Amino acid sequence: MARLFRKKDDVPKRSLWQRVKDLVKTDVGVLLRGGVDEGSLEALEELLIESDFGVPTSLALVAEVERLAKRGDVKTEAEFKDALAAGVERALRHGNSDPALNVAASGPTVVLVIGVNGAGKTTFIGKFAADCKARGQRVLLGAADTFRAGAIDQLRVWAQRSDVDFVGGAAGSDPASVAFDAVDAGITRGVDVIIVDTAGRLHTSDDLMTELRKINRVIAKRLPTAPHEVLLVLDGTIGQNALAQARTFSAAVPVTGIVVTKLDGTAKGGIVVAVHEALNVPIKFVGLGEQVGDLAPFDAAEYARELVDS
Repeated sequence: MARLFRKKDDVPKRSLWQRVKDLVKTDVGVLLRGGVDEGSLEALEELLIESDFGVPTSLALVAEVERLAKRGDVKTEAEFKDALAAGVERALRHGNSDPALNVAASGPTVVLVIGVNGAGKTTFIGKFAADCKARGQRVLLGAADTFRAGAIDQLRVWAQRSDVDFVGGAAGSDPASVAFDAVDAGITRGVDVIIVDTAGRLHTSDDLMTELRKINRVIAKRLPTAPHEVLLVLDGTIGQNALAQARTFSAAVPVTGIVVTKLDGTAKGGIVVAVHEALNVPIKFVGLGEQVGDLAPFDAAEYARELVDS
């Protein structure tokens, strides 16, 4: 994940650490001496919240900084950076945090992908399908986003590009029926992974959430253990709005993992920590760009270090 916090033109963004140093006018001594400056700690708390870590995580990180500083365990900038990165990693490893994908004990693994318009769902599906294919798995894509003919065509193009199977219905057809047909076809054809796309649903729409629950139920009728993964795709650039979306989607269906996209376009990477803490759901993937290879399994230690250093 070496390119996490780079602009699209590859110009480095100001790191979290640089902003911490700016906060105390490039002199972090007030945070490193045994007598901690309360004003600086409050300012650090505000900075973390502004970076979308969320209030609980920000408070916990600041409390840990204060504890270490008072004990004299942090005496240099390098030690402070290490402490900050360790705190972020600890938050990401708390609770339900295993990034490994849930796999069916037998038969195909069914992955339902959900999220709002513009989050990068279809692009993620295409990259995920290509990755599965590269590992020797047979993959089928189901186009249950039937509200837009363009969405069906876009997924079909990704299927052709990755040389994987495809099932889609006509525009305007019942999304749950398409999802059922995709799972049925995947079972019949003996595929390893079935990935079902859904419409980019506005998280404020009760009707669309009801339909999403229907898709989830219909998949389970065809294959009782499915879906094995329900991956919620969130746009990393929208900050706390992503947290609101995550809470609403998780109330509608049992989300098993989070995919955060567009991290190459944001310096507010704290939202990854905030979403994990709020839902107690693991981050499974991060999207780093538009190319097929720009998808990385989530690594908490690497992410924490990149967030501080990049």
